[in-house]
Amino acid sequence: MGSENHTKDEFQVNITSKSILQATHSNPNSLNLALSNLDLLSGRFPVTYFYFYRNLATKNFTSIVEILKSSLTITLNHFYPFAGRIVQNPRTNEPEIVCDNTGALFLEAYADIALNETEFHNLDQFMKGKLVNIDPNFALQVQVTQFSCGGTSITFTFDHALGDASAFGKFLVSWSEIAQHKQISCMPDHRRNLRARNPPTYHPSLNQAFVKCTIEEILNIPTKEDILLKRLYHIDAASIDHLQKLASSKGQRTKIEALSAHIWKVMVGAIGEAHKECRMGWLVDGRTRMCRDSSLNSMSNYIGNVLSLAVGEASVKDLNDGSLSEIANRVHNAISRVTNRDHFLDLIDWIECHRPGLMLSRVVLGQGGPTLVLSSGRRFPVAELDFGFGSPILGTVCSTIERIGVAYMNQRPSARNDGSWTLSAIIWPKLAAVLESDPIFQPMSTKHLQL
Repeated sequence: MGSENHTKDEFQVNITSKSILQATHSNPNSLNLALSNLDLLSGRFPVTYFYFYRNLATKNFTSIVEILKSSLTITLNHFYPFAGRIVQNPRTNEPEIVCDNTGALFLEAYADIALNETEFHNLDQFMKGKLVNIDPNFALQVQVTQFSCGGTSITFTFDHALGDASAFGKFLVSWSEIAQHKQISCMPDHRRNLRARNPPTYHPSLNQAFVKCTIEEILNIPTKEDILLKRLYHIDAASIDHLQKLASSKGQRTKIEALSAHIWKVMVGAIGEAHKECRMGWLVDGRTRMCRDSSLNSMSNYIGNVLSLAVGEASVKDLNDGSLSEIANRVHNAISRVTNRDHFLDLIDWIECHRPGLMLSRVVLGQGGPTLVLSSGRRFPVAELDFGFGSPILGTVCSTIERIGVAYMNQRPSARNDGSWTLSAIIWPKLAAVLESDPIFQPMSTKHLQL
């Protein structure tokens, strides 16, 4: 793979093989696993993680595929719901996981492009129908694609009902450990035991934050513009450190709070004069918050969804006039409102009071004006995802979802392990233009991946 960066507007990906992989130790008694209340809130859309690996002279594509296949069948013994089917229970009118070892769909493919010719910035170009093929009959799908240079990509697509980023990270790390013949570091907890209190009770503010909705409302979510772009950015470690320094002049702030403050301020230039308010949201993992004794962290291996959404609102004037540290304080205060056990218990109870049916955050449903949601994946495995043929040069998340009522960004550590970040985004064109005029958001290129 040379250093030249010749891009192609189009490239072809041909599926060369399809197989269904099952756990090696099937449970003879099919188990129906009811979804928890927080699973119901997260919904049923596909989430894809994709990784790219260099060409290795020591491993050809056939041996890579065999390693992945044989280790996946063992991994599914530990993560047996991932080999199941998600179906609607006719009695409860809610989805459930039938753990019958139907299996995971495994695709092999060939792309007629070299990695150093690929336009990594434009996720629309190589995602849906190329490196990601969605089959709704499988809760887990894997596509391994060989590039013309000998490099490889692996895309992992999960039904969100199976879990959140923390759960999927545990699955991927366990799979890579098994592929390397190591003892797995996670003993997964599949109990889905996040139950409502009796009687359920919740703070009335949740009625303003979340809403029961219909499938028609979800399919017709209003978007900021008709087009949503999927893009990938690189952020240097020096830029992150500089933002954190500016954001901490009135109190120490985290790196993600500092980046959030900068994004929130930049957003103002892309929302239009008709809007006087601007919102940001942050996904919050409740695992450590649900435990009374955080040192025990009994939910660290919980497989499922344990997510809530914090939302902050500010006027365009305040965002324009405010310093980065003042805006970072707004970010910190908004997130702090949901980073506690009482919030998650109230949210579980709110869902209980609105079952059965579909439920979403109001901002995700497109209510309340322009909003950008940021998800931090600083602990998500990237560089360490070695299946026995080397560490990746890139690992991040994307979605094939067509309509969403918010702009969405997902932060991951760079595979370079140098403190830099990868930022995947679903954004409207004006926001993309504003971001790309800012030197902090560098469109991902082969230069960043050292190809």
